[in-house]
Amino acid sequence: MVTYLVRTAHWQFLALVVGCVAWILTLATAGLNEWRLWYVPDDPIITSGVAWVGIWRACFYSQVLSKTENCWTMNISDQFLPTEIPAAQVLMMLAVICGLAGNVGGCLAVRMAYFSVEDRRNIRLLFVLAGGLYILTGTLTLVPVVWNLNSVLTNRTIHFPLNFHLPEAPANQEVGSVIALGFLAAILMLCCGLTFLCYKYIWVDLKRHQTRGERGLDNPTFFMEEPRQMTLKSFEGSTKI
Repeated sequence: MVTYLVRTAHWQFLALVVGCVAWILTLATAGLNEWRLWYVPDDPIITSGVAWVGIWRACFYSQVLSKTENCWTMNISDQFLPTEIPAAQVLMMLAVICGLAGNVGGCLAVRMAYFSVEDRRNIRLLFVLAGGLYILTGTLTLVPVVWNLNSVLTNRTIHFPLNFHLPEAPANQEVGSVIALGFLAAILMLCCGLTFLCYKYIWVDLKRHQTRGERGLDNPTFFMEEPRQMTLKSFEGSTKI
């Protein structure tokens, strides 16, 4: 049965590799600051004219302050934050955890399909679990990305406290590169999840194939070789007679 299942799981192996890449992109989306670009050309403190606002920090370059790069941490409990930023903090952390769990489940599922494991009763559960976690990860990533994208497009501002040295509203704001990265990570995760859920042995009863596998019928060449061998044996028997 091992040879037969190996040839059915190539797409799922590819999805596992893509899922690992997508998880790294999800991790980068959660950690990078360029969710929003605030342009403040006339600010005397922000000499770079641009501030990068993420879900964890707001950063800018300044030649006036003691440090060239100045970053200010935003906590989930900060009252000045709009709803989409604390929500993004929670959802992105859940996405990172679910993505890691999905990769672990995908590794176990592909291992069971590729290598000789006698007990395959859990193969259906593992593929469904991995696919479901991938889809959940993609959804958890997509929600905050779309939410923050909408906030930028509708030009919603953030009322930072005075110690952040940021204005109440920028002269202009644009979508940061992390939004595109988040979209890519979410789409890849969703595709991986669908690929795992489309594995045909999720929907086929393996008991019948396990019974055939014990007799050697799992190998498609069996059906070509067995009649030929039986014919040869019959011919040899008749010749001896």
